[in-house]
Amino acid sequence: MKPEDIKVCVLRIEGTNCEDEMAEAFRMVGATPEKVHLKQLAKLSPSDTRRNLEDYDILALPGGFSAGDYVRAGAIFAARIKAAVGHEIKAFDESDKPMLGVCNGFQVLVELGLLPAIETTMTSVPTAALYNNDSGRFECRPTLLRNDNRRNCTFTSDIPRKKVLMFPSAHGEGKLMSMDADFVWKLEDNDQIVFRYTGEDGEEPEYPWNPNGSVSDIAGICNSSGNVLGLMPHPERAMTRFTHPDWTRGYDTEEGDGRAVFTSVINNLLG
Repeated sequence: MKPEDIKVCVLRIEGTNCEDEMAEAFRMVGATPEKVHLKQLAKLSPSDTRRNLEDYDILALPGGFSAGDYVRAGAIFAARIKAAVGHEIKAFDESDKPMLGVCNGFQVLVELGLLPAIETTMTSVPTAALYNNDSGRFECRPTLLRNDNRRNCTFTSDIPRKKVLMFPSAHGEGKLMSMDADFVWKLEDNDQIVFRYTGEDGEEPEYPWNPNGSVSDIAGICNSSGNVLGLMPHPERAMTRFTHPDWTRGYDTEEGDGRAVFTSVINNLLG
């Protein structure tokens, strides 16, 4: 298999608005992405445009405001996915195929029960939530993330542990919470915490470095198998150095910090 043989389904509906950047990020690392509307998977589009989820190697859920974020962020998109292709999504997950959800996509994965999925592949109801930011407003700013994963996650194998990266954030509901009092401990024990917010010099990330107040400064998690990653900041917006806020200052590569998320999953599939 070569990188171009890896087919990526970038799933969209009305209101998603980061599908172009997500598809381009996978294209930049050699994969073959396709922007697919949910109606194409649900066989509700013209016959020549219909698609089967099982034909893809990676599923990516982009950011945006799917269905206007009515009810709560990601809830309607998740409900429509579950109604249309719920069994196919579950089979995709159980086959350990990689799934990536960024920002609104992370919210959708949580609503689908694909994250955190601590004890199973996919839960029938959500077991966590991405709640309103503590600031009570939409936060759009550069954020520093530390890779705290211990090699479980498919999307971080090219990122040294404890390395700090810059991905921009742009969300109003990013505060990860759960009714389970042992939630963080279980995630730690299963190596499911992937990215944490950090301050400029590695100090505790007081606001605005933690832009939403997420418990334990969590910015991204994976499932217990490591094939599903959800994170609030946008790696696809930091594929080259020139989209970093300090791109004119000293640097020794034109590659952006986000690129390693995409090369990691591609390299894992290539073996």
